[in-house]
Amino acid sequence: MQRTGARVACAVWLLGGLLGCGVRPEAMERPSFVVVLSDDQRFDALGVVQREQGDRARFPWLATPNLDHLAAEGVRFRNAFAVSALCSPSRASFLTGLYGHANGIVDNETPLAPSTVTVASLLRAAGYRTGYVGKWHMGGQVERPGFEWSASYRGQGSYFDCSFEVEGAPQPTRGWVDDVATDYAVEFLRLHRSEPFLLVVGYKSPHGPHKQEAVPDRARGRHRDVRLEAAPNALALPPYEAPQQRGWVSGTDDAVRSYFDLVSAMDDAFGRLLDAIDALGLSERTVVIFAGDNGYLLGEHGMRTKRAAYEGSIRIPLLVRWPGQGDAARGLRVDAPVLNVDLAPTLLELAGVPAPGPLHGRSLGGLLEDRGSPWRRAFLYEFFEEPSFWIPTQLALRASDAKLIVYPGHPEWTELFDLASDPGEQQNLARDPERAAQVERLRADLEREARALGLEPAQLAPSG
Repeated sequence: MQRTGARVACAVWLLGGLLGCGVRPEAMERPSFVVVLSDDQRFDALGVVQREQGDRARFPWLATPNLDHLAAEGVRFRNAFAVSALCSPSRASFLTGLYGHANGIVDNETPLAPSTVTVASLLRAAGYRTGYVGKWHMGGQVERPGFEWSASYRGQGSYFDCSFEVEGAPQPTRGWVDDVATDYAVEFLRLHRSEPFLLVVGYKSPHGPHKQEAVPDRARGRHRDVRLEAAPNALALPPYEAPQQRGWVSGTDDAVRSYFDLVSAMDDAFGRLLDAIDALGLSERTVVIFAGDNGYLLGEHGMRTKRAAYEGSIRIPLLVRWPGQGDAARGLRVDAPVLNVDLAPTLLELAGVPAPGPLHGRSLGGLLEDRGSPWRRAFLYEFFEEPSFWIPTQLALRASDAKLIVYPGHPEWTELFDLASDPGEQQNLARDPERAAQVERLRADLEREARALGLEPAQLAPSG
């Protein structure tokens, strides 16, 4: 863990609700929460990350001043991951603290059962006002389980003049979808600023279509003149296909420029939301969380997609701000691996609400409060093949220095990457005789982790 800003002698209780040493959480006012999820935003689609990467930055011209402002005022988790890099499974994991195979959402078509216990339903039962704004996905689902109020849309919606459903009733809107979502979010804040609340905002950006007509006028063409570098690992193709089977991409076309125009426009909208939180006097008692639902490959491994277990697909931005914690928390950077399933238990702990049972995630409070408990050293990644898509079912064990990816029924596709020496995952070492023992050890760890999470043995890759 690296810290910037003031250092204090006592532990920094950033997410545990403590402003100093010796203060009990129950003595503090219950915090409110604003959670913002972007769509398909890479972990490095942040200006602060590009500047941090220096000469290694692929997109050094990217500016996201409002997201960077949030990072400067709070905590940036530099190794945050989605346990399944697909929109609906990731969002369901954020809400439930469970992997998709446990909460029932392993694709983009299945609705979340209205009876599902979510962080929203638990906080609502504890007296919180709960609202959901913007993208939900999970097929064309109308219900927003656990939320008493919503202004949302079905499926992917549309970038302009999207029809929202406000408390279930269709409502035509005018303008760019994430600006409209911000308007609804600000109105929710105005109505409930005097009571504890949970507000989740789902931005559509920077999901495709990655075209200029998807970008609002203010941001259209912001990156038209930038120089795009091909992904260094563009030729490190996945083992299950050859380039002629699908359009190979290097990440140097205009779709990438449109992608970053959308990121920039979304940053504008997010800045307006931050301004509203400040103007309404909510900053000191409101935890603001910004996260991507999954990453997105822009030419890495010749792909423009997510789903795959590669780093650009599974790593996400994750920022947390609680100004009430004081200067010691400003600009904090955490390198321990954290997951999207960690969000629900974190909010529950902050609110003093017990979890309904064992969750797959862990509260980030234990990590930041230096409680001395061991943190995870590796985690399981899962993706289940969609009938209409070309990426196969895969499980992966991602450790700090290595990653093993297995494909059920296809042991010949197994991939092993040494992340310490090859962070771009360019050289598959799975067939290297000198790595045979490491492959078997990681495979055993993967199967052990899968079983601990409740995956049936039939879903595991064969050991041959």
